[in-house]
Amino acid sequence: ETAVCEGRGARERINCLLVGLQPTGTWVLTFQGAALRVLEPDEAAETNAAHDALAVVLAGGTDVDALFPDLAGREPELPPHLRGSR
Repeated sequence: ETAVCEGRGARERINCLLVGLQPTGTWVLTFQGAALRVLEPDEAAETNAAHDALAVVLAGGTDVDALFPDLAGREPELPPHLRGSR
């Protein structure tokens, strides 16, 4: 019911009761010592990029465009459910 997980420079024993035991190499989203859900590799990469961007900003940097190439150079848009019905 536990697994040793490694990522972002840390190694930790994680409770896997919510996701079941997973094959080696599976990406999981963890919080406070528990695996919350299994991630697809592309989602894990996007999550790691967001963590990298946060580290850059916390260190005083501002250049995070390379970490979010899908967002760089375009105007942000509200999702449909947040757009007004004008």
